[in-house]
Amino acid sequence: MHCETIVLGAGIVGVSTALQLQARGRKVVLIDRQQPGNGTSHGNAGLIERASVIPYAFPRQLSSLLRYAGNQQSDVRYSLKYLPKASPWLLQYWRYSGTKGLAAATRAMLPLVEHCVSEHDLLSAPAGMDHLIQASGWVEAYNSPPAFAKAQRDAAALMDYGLNYEILDRDQMHARQPGLHSSVVGGIHWLDPKTVSDPGGLTRGYAELFIKRGGMFVLGDALSLRQRVGKWEVQSEQGLVIADEAVVALGPQARGIFEPLGYDIPLAIKRGYHMHYAALPGTRLQQPLLDPVGGYVLAPMVGGIRLTTGIEFADSQDPVNEIQLRRCEALARAFYPLGERLDAEPWLGRRPCLPDMCPVIGPAPRHKGLWFNFGHAHHGLTLGPVCGRLLAELMTGAAPFTNPAPYSAERFN
Repeated sequence: MHCETIVLGAGIVGVSTALQLQARGRKVVLIDRQQPGNGTSHGNAGLIERASVIPYAFPRQLSSLLRYAGNQQSDVRYSLKYLPKASPWLLQYWRYSGTKGLAAATRAMLPLVEHCVSEHDLLSAPAGMDHLIQASGWVEAYNSPPAFAKAQRDAAALMDYGLNYEILDRDQMHARQPGLHSSVVGGIHWLDPKTVSDPGGLTRGYAELFIKRGGMFVLGDALSLRQRVGKWEVQSEQGLVIADEAVVALGPQARGIFEPLGYDIPLAIKRGYHMHYAALPGTRLQQPLLDPVGGYVLAPMVGGIRLTTGIEFADSQDPVNEIQLRRCEALARAFYPLGERLDAEPWLGRRPCLPDMCPVIGPAPRHKGLWFNFGHAHHGLTLGPVCGRLLAELMTGAAPFTNPAPYSAERFN
């Protein structure tokens, strides 16, 4: 089976990249070991996060570090046995999270964030997926007056980014979202983001659009990728796929490709969980609700109310550990009425992260025809289409809409 480009990975980033290349005339084969949208792209909070203009940084305040050192928090948890292995990467993350590093990451990510909604719009309508996307934004909720006051100051400090939001006092907050616990004192409604009620379904819808437009999806082992006689080959259930170029869009599995090829890219995994809950009679969650202090999101999904947790640092292959989910669930029930659990067991996802808070997008420096598009951390759903566009522009020789240098794989060497 011959094509011009193989895209490895059928999550939101890989599917979007395949669509963007296809739109520029490339014959593309998309390959994954499972059906599109069944990996990390399935389990997120469903935010197309136009409001996240400041990347998630490592805490630098001593008080925060001491608080997390006890390993009793709901937003971040770590495995003690994994900590020695993770420490070098965490030190890099801490260094990049200083004032200069965070400012650089913010500048680098802003063009991608600014185009995230519009690039989704260009795919969702022709894919017939608009019914899964809502333009009602999401809400931060607070039950601590000091935390709410600080959040308002932080929001005002983002004025130069042109974001749209509403400050909701206690009465407005409870009118906007009936059923909230009486302890909730206010919130911030971020209006620019869009939300998705089935992220995995959206990814599958985009994949169906790719196939409808003449693309091919095959099941296979992306890690079988080999370079031979100037071509790239990968084994699929339908036989060998051969192409001039290959794109690594494997998210947390990308290391299985770039590391054997000799690339030292500090990709790490932040684990996270979700669980669905029934809505109690007479209640309806209007839009995603974030508890910034607790570090979880409640989001209305087709499968129920989805609770997504923050960060767990543990070995990628460690079994599910419910500690963090139970902590978040207890806090969530004190915020909003949740019914019974609907899933037999928690879903575990793996977010692929780089310590400088930017993805890797662009050519593999030492291998002709090999391209990278991974490391989107907490924002794979947000950034899939726009990063697919940037890579497709680079691969086809078009003028990129933004400077690609901050995302180069060479920045770590």
